[in-house]
Amino acid sequence: MRKIIFLFLAVLAGASCFAQIKVQHLLTENLVDPISLDASVPRFSWKLDAGDKRNVMQTAYEIKVISYSYLKKGKHEAWNSGKVMSDQSVYVPYKGEALVSGQKYYWQVRVWDNSGKASEWAPEASWQMGLLNPADWKAQWITPGFVEDSLMRPSPLFRKGFSLTKKIASATAYITAHGLYEAQINGHRVGDAYLTPGWTSYNKRLQYQAYDVTGLLQQGQNAVGAELGNGWYRGFIGYDPKPGLYGKDIALLFQLEVTYTDGTKETIVSDGSWKSSTGPVRFAEIYYGATIDDRMQQKDWSTTNFDDKSWSGVKVQDFSKSVLVATYNEPVREHETFKPVKIFTTPKGEKVIDFGQNLVGWVQMKVTGNAGDKITISHAEVIDKAGNFYTENLRTARSQDVYILKGGGEETFEPQFTWQGFRFIKVEGYPGDLKPENFTAIALYSDMTPTGSFSCSNAMINQLQHNIQWGQKGNFLDVPTDCPQRDERLGWTGDAQAFSRTASYLMNVHNFFTKWLKDVAADQYVDGSVPHVIPNVIAQGSKTGPGGSTGWSDVATIIPWNMYLAYGDKRILEDQYSSMKAWVDYMQHQSKNDLWNTGNHFGDWLFYSVNDDTDGSSAITNKYLIAQCFWAYSTQLLINAANVLGKTDDAAAYTTLLGKIKAAYLREYVTPNGLISSDTQTAYVLALQFDMLPENLRAQAADRLVANIRRYRNHLTTGFLGTPYICHVLSRFGHADIAYRLLLQDTYPSWLYPVKMGATTIWERWDGIKPDGTFEDASMNSYNHYAYGAIGDWMYRVIAGIDTKTEGAGYKQIVIKPTIGGNLDNAAADYETNYGKVSSHWKSDNSPLLNVTLDVEIPANTTATVYIPANPGSVLQEGGQSIHSKPEIKMADPVPGYIVVNIGSGIYHFTTLGVDL
Repeated sequence: MRKIIFLFLAVLAGASCFAQIKVQHLLTENLVDPISLDASVPRFSWKLDAGDKRNVMQTAYEIKVISYSYLKKGKHEAWNSGKVMSDQSVYVPYKGEALVSGQKYYWQVRVWDNSGKASEWAPEASWQMGLLNPADWKAQWITPGFVEDSLMRPSPLFRKGFSLTKKIASATAYITAHGLYEAQINGHRVGDAYLTPGWTSYNKRLQYQAYDVTGLLQQGQNAVGAELGNGWYRGFIGYDPKPGLYGKDIALLFQLEVTYTDGTKETIVSDGSWKSSTGPVRFAEIYYGATIDDRMQQKDWSTTNFDDKSWSGVKVQDFSKSVLVATYNEPVREHETFKPVKIFTTPKGEKVIDFGQNLVGWVQMKVTGNAGDKITISHAEVIDKAGNFYTENLRTARSQDVYILKGGGEETFEPQFTWQGFRFIKVEGYPGDLKPENFTAIALYSDMTPTGSFSCSNAMINQLQHNIQWGQKGNFLDVPTDCPQRDERLGWTGDAQAFSRTASYLMNVHNFFTKWLKDVAADQYVDGSVPHVIPNVIAQGSKTGPGGSTGWSDVATIIPWNMYLAYGDKRILEDQYSSMKAWVDYMQHQSKNDLWNTGNHFGDWLFYSVNDDTDGSSAITNKYLIAQCFWAYSTQLLINAANVLGKTDDAAAYTTLLGKIKAAYLREYVTPNGLISSDTQTAYVLALQFDMLPENLRAQAADRLVANIRRYRNHLTTGFLGTPYICHVLSRFGHADIAYRLLLQDTYPSWLYPVKMGATTIWERWDGIKPDGTFEDASMNSYNHYAYGAIGDWMYRVIAGIDTKTEGAGYKQIVIKPTIGGNLDNAAADYETNYGKVSSHWKSDNSPLLNVTLDVEIPANTTATVYIPANPGSVLQEGGQSIHSKPEIKMADPVPGYIVVNIGSGIYHFTTLGVDL
């Protein structure tokens, strides 16, 4: 019996050792089976599943691409790569024949691993080309044929009936609008996206979406309809909200490409034959909300049964099609739902519902009443000190939805072509009692794939992590907005760059930021400066205007580099390189004697300041000192990009410039003994983070930073520009204990103070709600503002220790280096990279012996250097066995506080046992 068991286990072990590798998660341009690519050279990515086998690397791949023709009744091979000796498994470029507009392609890949074994062919993936040239658009732009109400501007409806005479094989609808659109075919919604076509620099880049609508069509009679809203295009938007920044029209462009089973094709387009009218959406504006009158419903208006004789015609317009581009970023979709956690009456008698979470989206309401009953829903983030509904911080944003009942039974309402940022709603005019089952809050954000998680033994830090996540969800709504609730909701560049590395851990933001960065480049002024907000609604369409603020315009260099680090994609550097270079050149042109001390800058926005500051406690950092530091940083990032792209001449030229920038900084702002002229946390943080100081002055500068923190009793005084880096600097220069003190501080100003005050998102100000329950200045006091959530990057890369090597960007070469401290017993982080999951889970007994367990997971086709926290003399084991019995684990030179090993893919369980010396 023992022999049988032994043989059985041996067979299992052998099967495990020699199990065939699997190829999975095939992506084309980071998308699953996309249907509207306009890239002439799309790129393929895949992941390897090696089971429990360790040290698995890809050594070769083979890709084949085919297309099918219904007309020729066969398939055609567009490309076969043959066996390519390479470990590349992400962004592998297509190298086949020229791709055809509208054509669908199918591809497969197989790989060979480092044991010489080949995988099976992966299951087939696909992509479809979009409309590659303006001439491919047969559709015409159409606008309403009736005279619009210039005050309320109700949402127009468009429709057309048509016949399809043969059996349908496939059908794709290409749609865009001036404004926002929602389309229907035969009474069914087209897709599940909202706020399409999204927000771009419309006059230069207008996205269209493509939908597979095969299942919505039928042989015979069909009908298509589209409803439009003002949106960003012609709605009220900007600081001083005004309508019509991009145009005064509202227009639809629709093209339906149908392929029949016999191979013939038919195209249905928007043209002069369509009809137009209005429906129940009587008013819809991003800042102000929507008014929906159910009495104005036109039942079945997008079906073949509808009689549109009373509808108006349409006007055909000659609007540009040359600005049309395919959509790669994830659409905005509905996500989590929340039921009321509390329904109450305020001291003022207001009927209020609390959903328990500050979110972005809308409320769906069910109601039964009489025709003409009017219900108003107002939105707020907080309740004031007296317990009343508070909306002053929304400024002019009414953020109010009005519903008018048609009567005759239960009706369901939710707004269209707008959204709100809220936790609380005030309900007026509702017939009967407010009941939880009749109200549901629905979260709305770009449908980015969640990639990162973090938890630890401290409940307040876990709540902070929750708040960081919801700050991102609420503000990543097609563009990275500063806030989602007041009359702003703009793509502020400084906020986005500060948070970009944190964002890339929590969600896959590759396509999200790639899209937005194209608008950064499109709206960049001719002199190279970058507008404060993207898309640029401050000086829309201008060649010059407000911009060029340090730390804000540096978005042009910081986010492309951060996205390269996170995803290892050179194309984002290629696409943005001219924009990066233009921004660095702008700063050089503004400088004199290598000092940039001109221009208007926001500085270290919202730094710690004291009213009636009689003793100089306010942490004011010289704006030009900050500018010099960020000029150096952007120059370094440009050098990095030039090196990655092989632009050796640029790398050499800007390296020389960087030396001059740093030398000028030292002459102007640093005394010979290392005192920086602005003796603030931000000044020392930027000097150390961006390597502005020579090696011999860095340790003392870090000590000065620590002394400053202690002067403020272990509190932050940094604003938007210093905060993202302060803990990184402290841990890098041997002061991780101080970084932990800052993180764990729970009195103002600190990250945990809002947590203690009940926050469920990140606040704009450190003290949005003061200890006495009163509020900061309502003119600028958002309770959903992600910038200070940039601390997440330190939590993931330092506490948990998950990072990528620059030379192996995109986590091809991984670093696991946790930092134990803050009396944490444990921390755990998981991150889904382009290669698979990376995990770092540690536990510590917090004793002087430093007994630690570290569970690590490394995906196939990558390698890692792992730093296991240890004291001198600690004994390292893996899987309960001596490390020396594990030939696949290679010892590296130790560093203080760690035992270092190099490993390949697999799951590892490290333990260190301290020795009492």
